[in-house]
Amino acid sequence: AAVDIQPACLGLYCGRTVLSVNGSVETYGDCGVCPRGQRTDDNKICRECTGSPDRYDWLYLGFMAMLPLVLHWFFIEWYSGKKSSSALLQHITALLECSIAAVVTLLVSDPVGSLHIRSCRVKKLSDWYTMLYNPSPDYITTVHCTHETFYPLYTIVFIYYAFCLVLMMLLRPLLVKKIACGLGKSDRFKSIYAALYFFPILTVLQAVGGGLLYYAFPYIILVLSLVTLAVYMSASEVESFKDLLVRKKRLVVLFSHWLLHAYGIISISKLDKLEQDLPLLALVPAPALFYLMTAKYTEPSRILSEGGNGH
Repeated sequence: AAVDIQPACLGLYCGRTVLSVNGSVETYGDCGVCPRGQRTDDNKICRECTGSPDRYDWLYLGFMAMLPLVLHWFFIEWYSGKKSSSALLQHITALLECSIAAVVTLLVSDPVGSLHIRSCRVKKLSDWYTMLYNPSPDYITTVHCTHETFYPLYTIVFIYYAFCLVLMMLLRPLLVKKIACGLGKSDRFKSIYAALYFFPILTVLQAVGGGLLYYAFPYIILVLSLVTLAVYMSASEVESFKDLLVRKKRLVVLFSHWLLHAYGIISISKLDKLEQDLPLLALVPAPALFYLMTAKYTEPSRILSEGGNGH
């Protein structure tokens, strides 16, 4: 049988596209970048992504989808304050915007019209930064092989953010103009203006640090949920269970942090072994309980008074 001898395909992510298939014989093109939706196999041949995201990939996509929603809620609450009763409707609208954007993003992804997506798996951190691995065989000419090796986990986030932004601009201004009567004219749209700032920041974060976020997001969730819960309880002067029950809003914030904490634990464990991983969820309320049990001992006024009595 005739063997097609070709020069070696250099570069970590360069490959040869399959031009034609005649029975069991394949004809390959020149070494270069693989088309979108393909990545190289062990023989440096571009093969179509036919797998589906695993549980960890979906958890990562869920984290990236939650980021704009949490920021929406934060800025709505920040700028609404106690002046307006419209915050709840704005929270619901933000949830609706992000939910619709997520569904539409899945529907327009390949295969179109399905909530399932086909993808290639992430194998290592360098898969996120293929532009750093373009080879220069003669040290003069660079062969550009930059492509999305783990299609479509990188670009699908940008598509989602674009839909979130469009839906926000279509729905939120009309809602705010109708219901935000308790706010001044200059304050009504501040939560929308904030989104116009944080969406570009999130986009740059995904473009530059997507690979780091992919591996670190479970720990980021755990740390942020702990820190923000402690800050909120301290700012709200929550020192006992009774203080939590005074206002329903505090309970909502508490349960929201518990959900985030559980999400982080699930992301770390991946629930590969249910009998070992599920009991870890019992740790979710532990930080809040620890705070409530120790808050009265760390009250600044009490510490100062006891210090004064000691002298």
